[in-house]
Amino acid sequence: MNKLEKYRKEANMSQEKLSEISGVSRNTISQIERGIHTNVTRSVMKNLSVALDKTIEDIFFN
Repeated sequence: MNKLEKYRKEANMSQEKLSEISGVSRNTISQIERGIHTNVTRSVMKNLSVALDKTIEDIFFN
């Protein structure tokens, strides 16, 4: 489990709900969580971090 998945589950949020809140496609979220999509743009990182109320660093770099 990567940090995106960890924080999403801690927020009791489905991939679909995170997608709705962040504007990032559910498919992209799934690929990031599975480690398939590793070239994540800064805007996607920002949208996901805002939706989960975490910093970009917390989710993607620590």
